[in-house]
Amino acid sequence: MAASRARAAEVPGAVVRLMDEDRAMAEAEAAKGAIFGGVPFLAKDLGATARGLGNAAGCPALRRRVADPERDSDLFERFRASGLVPFGLTTVPEFGLAFGSEPRAVAPAVNPFDPTRTAGGSSGGAALAVAAGVVAMAHATDAAGSIRVPAACCGLWGLKPSRGVTPMGPEFGNHLAGLGTELVLARSLRDVATSLALVNRNAGLHARLKRKAQPESARVTLCLPRDCCDAEAIAAREAAEALAGVGCEITEVAAPERLGARADRVSRLILTVALAEWVDSGGLKDCELTPLVAAVAAEGRALSPVSVLAATREIARITHEAASLFAAADALLMPVMAGPPPSLGHFPDGETDPARHFARMTAMAPLATLANVAALPALAFPAAMRDGLPVGAQLVGQAGHDAELLDIAAPLAHHVIVPYPAPIAGMPA
Repeated sequence: MAASRARAAEVPGAVVRLMDEDRAMAEAEAAKGAIFGGVPFLAKDLGATARGLGNAAGCPALRRRVADPERDSDLFERFRASGLVPFGLTTVPEFGLAFGSEPRAVAPAVNPFDPTRTAGGSSGGAALAVAAGVVAMAHATDAAGSIRVPAACCGLWGLKPSRGVTPMGPEFGNHLAGLGTELVLARSLRDVATSLALVNRNAGLHARLKRKAQPESARVTLCLPRDCCDAEAIAAREAAEALAGVGCEITEVAAPERLGARADRVSRLILTVALAEWVDSGGLKDCELTPLVAAVAAEGRALSPVSVLAATREIARITHEAASLFAAADALLMPVMAGPPPSLGHFPDGETDPARHFARMTAMAPLATLANVAALPALAFPAAMRDGLPVGAQLVGQAGHDAELLDIAAPLAHHVIVPYPAPIAGMPA
């Protein structure tokens, strides 16, 4: 814990708030004995909350209004029962609204492999913290790619779980009509899989983790979006070859881009109306928000109840149609991003045209929202190193088959050795 706190001070842009040192050290000591006994852990400044660490979604005005919770959310109760010790909050863009994490009030989350580039978003601070060695893993959320994009930017493993597999209560503030799910970013598949198993216990929903295919005979379909660059396509193909080498059946089909475009549209509507509700329920005024957040919230307020109800029906349709993608496949393999991590400032919070902003998001991570809308598990993993930067890919599975998806990914656990810029604080190099 002492080493993690010291390392956090050396990595600007990763952590926006630290818990009192005496309390953090006492909680670390008390956590010994569990599977992750005493392991330092960071909460994201958005999503499920840890006691003593009220999150404010990167918004200074909201932080002034938010009290620290006296109890853990259901997810953090399970994190803590596993021995993890939350001791701080990681950087996010204001209200999680970008694939970069550069809130105005604090240092930006830069890419640890190239500080002129982004670490991704909205879990950018979490990704930077793990890749730069502040912690071994950190809490992350994903409503439109916010676990997988930072994982791809920073050479990490990150699972967007199936809807209902990890707990969202008691507040369900990040539920977003089912688009949002939460887990961790980590340097290893092992830590992601262990975290999933520990927090899924007795989830109380349609949440039993299913297994069907044997990893050595899994059917994996390669899908390459037309707009992805050569490095991303090559990295995904190399991952497919590695899976073929252990007996997986590999086929290639056109990426489901029409279905993905529909998912983008419904995702934007839900995120927009949810932001309007969030801002208004917090009593926030436009002058307290970035121009981008104010513009998106205004768009959300203008939406009719009829259009929101229609969006929930479209979510059900897309979920139903996405099941056909697995008629002859146990998993889909595709890039996470269309190209390398963009430069800092790629998502200006002074933007006043929401359409332009969401178009940048789609261009950076095509097909990212499909897994969110269709309730599918999606595992981002390091697929290559190119010109000193990690290149990520993702495996997408059938809803509820998260454990099977992790089994299929097992041969990729050491497919790429990522040269992280620092060891994990407090652990051997």
